[in-house]
Amino acid sequence: MQHPAELSPLGKSSAYVATYSPEQLFPIPRAPKWAELGLTAESLPYGGVDIWNCYELSWLLPSGKPVVAIGEFGIPADSPNIIESKSFKLYLNSLNQSVFESRAALVEVITRDLSAAAGKPVSVRLRTLDEVGEEGIAPLDGYCIDDLDIEIRHYDSPRAELLSSDPERQVDERIYSHLLKSNCPVTGQPDWGTVVIEYRGPALDHASLLAYLVSFRQHADFHEQCVERIFLDLQRVLMPERLSVHARYVRRGGLDINPYRTTQSVSPDNRRLVRQ
Repeated sequence: MQHPAELSPLGKSSAYVATYSPEQLFPIPRAPKWAELGLTAESLPYGGVDIWNCYELSWLLPSGKPVVAIGEFGIPADSPNIIESKSFKLYLNSLNQSVFESRAALVEVITRDLSAAAGKPVSVRLRTLDEVGEEGIAPLDGYCIDDLDIEIRHYDSPRAELLSSDPERQVDERIYSHLLKSNCPVTGQPDWGTVVIEYRGPALDHASLLAYLVSFRQHADFHEQCVERIFLDLQRVLMPERLSVHARYVRRGGLDINPYRTTQSVSPDNRRLVRQ
């Protein structure tokens, strides 16, 4: 079956347009992937957001002088569409030789275009390099499971049956791994990420979680769907009081994508990690 992104610019040679071109944006419906997971737009068991950070954002002032900034874009997890990443990059590149009266005018344009593509309001924030630089590299709180001495046998697809827990022991913990890797479903290129899991419920066996996360290693799917699958598999195994799954992916083409799925009404920390 053809992946919807096969019709996008992804994996194809593309002319880089340097003047404003909103038609570059290529939305991909979330509904087919939700259906694979047994979900519909009305039955999502999580809220959340996909945070995109752009490190290659530039435009022209009326004087002709260029400006650079770092963009932060928040796409709601329940929006009808994701935006294919290469098309997103092509759209942002189209701002390079475009004149905008002010930063606020540019924010208005980007907000309008991304919201139209996603099908729901998208948040847009442009920050100076100094602002982002002052934040530095974010440390990760919690327990890293990567040093566990385990045997790995599965790399081809997510293996939820590997997960196990102890229903007799209730915990409230935050654990993370830097060993999340999957592949782009169109180009086959690797996507590298760090995944952070916070929950309150039956104690998750850490070794089983690590083996499960590594089973994504040769799996082909977009960042957003990988995180949703992890969330759903953990929810089924743990039936926790609360659960959040947050992946911080390594940037490609000046963009990083950071899906966040949660049962809570909280905002994720968007400070960059060491690999970002």
